[in-house]
Amino acid sequence: MEQENRNERFKRIAAKRTNEILEKIRILGNCSNKSSYEYTEEEVNKIFSEIDKQLKLTKAKFIAGKRERFRL
Repeated sequence: MEQENRNERFKRIAAKRTNEILEKIRILGNCSNKSSYEYTEEEVNKIFSEIDKQLKLTKAKFIAGKRERFRL
């Protein structure tokens, strides 16, 4: 069996994890059903604020290596 290289491993694992995250987001959307749940705008904002924060932190990890360092 041929061993996968680092890029192939990244693609396989990243695709799987991304699909799992997208599915969880779709499932979270089920909580918007007002006939089954009661929530405030503040609670919803808190949820999406935390999701946005974590998304920005994770994205920063991917682009951090691409930034040029300050030099004099």
